[in-house]
Amino acid sequence: IPQWFVRITDYAQELLDEGMTRRASYDFEGAVAAFDALIDYCPDYAEGYNQRAFVNFIRQDYAAALPDLERAVSLSPRHLGALTGHAMTLMALERPGEAALVLRRALDLNPWLTERHLLPVLERAEEDI
Repeated sequence: IPQWFVRITDYAQELLDEGMTRRASYDFEGAVAAFDALIDYCPDYAEGYNQRAFVNFIRQDYAAALPDLERAVSLSPRHLGALTGHAMTLMALERPGEAALVLRRALDLNPWLTERHLLPVLERAEEDI
């Protein structure tokens, strides 16, 4: 069963909703605190890591986002949001070869991702290294 179909508890959903609401209102510290609590409560729920990574990506703290994305993908290998976030974070960290590999994995799952236009850019950057 894909992880996004797994039923989480009402409390976990409340933490997820709180973090997303705080992120939407630019309360990034509050969002991270909510996602920290979600991860502590449900350490095997990929979306907690993915959402915390997204907040850190928005804050341009790519080094903090990367391990959360790696964990989210390890828990849910078909999580397209985590895969594309992982590729974008690797791009921001100027690691185009790794970013291209991850983006190819995401495109294998969904060839119509909006991020597909980035693959030729990554491949050119990969050749320039």
